[in-house]
Amino acid sequence: MLGLIGKKIGMTRIFDEQGLMIPVTVIQAGPCKIIQIKTADKDGYNALQVGFGQRKEKNVIRPLKGHLKKFENYFPQVLKEFRVETVEGYELGQELNTEIFNVGEGVDVGGVIKGRGFQGVVKRHGHSGGDETHGNTSHRVPGSVGSSADPSRCWKNLKLPGQYGNTNQKALNLKVAKVDSGRNCLFVRGAVPGPTSGLVTVYKKK
Repeated sequence: MLGLIGKKIGMTRIFDEQGLMIPVTVIQAGPCKIIQIKTADKDGYNALQVGFGQRKEKNVIRPLKGHLKKFENYFPQVLKEFRVETVEGYELGQELNTEIFNVGEGVDVGGVIKGRGFQGVVKRHGHSGGDETHGNTSHRVPGSVGSSADPSRCWKNLKLPGQYGNTNQKALNLKVAKVDSGRNCLFVRGAVPGPTSGLVTVYKKK
């Protein structure tokens, strides 16, 4: 699916023609420059590799500099590949922007959710915890998780404390509420993964 790399600006609200309030997430989507065009004959599949953002030349490793040598003084912050059915109509250096999206169109938005470190079962899994009174001393602990002589071990996939967040998530079937081509901004209905100013990927639905 074709799409754009962008940056999450934050959430706000807009109003439609009937005056109904719509909660939206503002995403600065693009412009993204096509860095490489992969074809089925040469690479086994059709895809577009695009770049977003800008970084200093001193922070770019030499292999990536060689990959970008055909573009003068362009060092994108992030590269991503989008598989497409055909690469006809695309060329190297072409910029993709929010004009590829339409109001009312469905999109999927992926990003890395906030990392929260090592967390207990109450925050990580939503457990209610133990009683706060009547002499109970077990409040936010997971409780007994073992078994007796059979099987003499803890079962796999128990909801236990551990690393929470900092994982890839994707919000599916969101709707484009507004397109601001002048500022390369998409207004997507609802919330999307990731913190403010975090990188996200917006995919067009087939």
